[in-house]
Amino acid sequence: MRKVGFEMAAQGMTKDVMDRAITDALECSRICEETLAYCLRQGGRHTEAEHIKLMVDCAEICRTAAAFMGRGSRYNAEISRICAQICQACAVDCAQFSGDEQMMRCAEQCRRCADSCTQMAAVTV
Repeated sequence: MRKVGFEMAAQGMTKDVMDRAITDALECSRICEETLAYCLRQGGRHTEAEHIKLMVDCAEICRTAAAFMGRGSRYNAEISRICAQICQACAVDCAQFSGDEQMMRCAEQCRRCADSCTQMAAVTV
């Protein structure tokens, strides 16, 4: 009887973590796409090839991770770990544009998504 209660509580926690991670991933994808357009308008350092590719990668992996989580894929933990790594890299990259409000918003959401995906990977192992 106790075990059933514990399993139900764990499932509830996992659902909360997953719902948060899906929301954060979709928002991260949206902000990365928005910031990508912003960078292209800014030109200069904002349009360096590696920076642009990283932002595109981040937007794509976030959409992919949200889809894997939503359907309960057995590969969810691996995708969540990769998403966290790419989001963290994108956060560091965007944070280099200190004083640029749009870039700071992107960096913050990337950090939030990295944290959520790290948690998601831990509960789905």
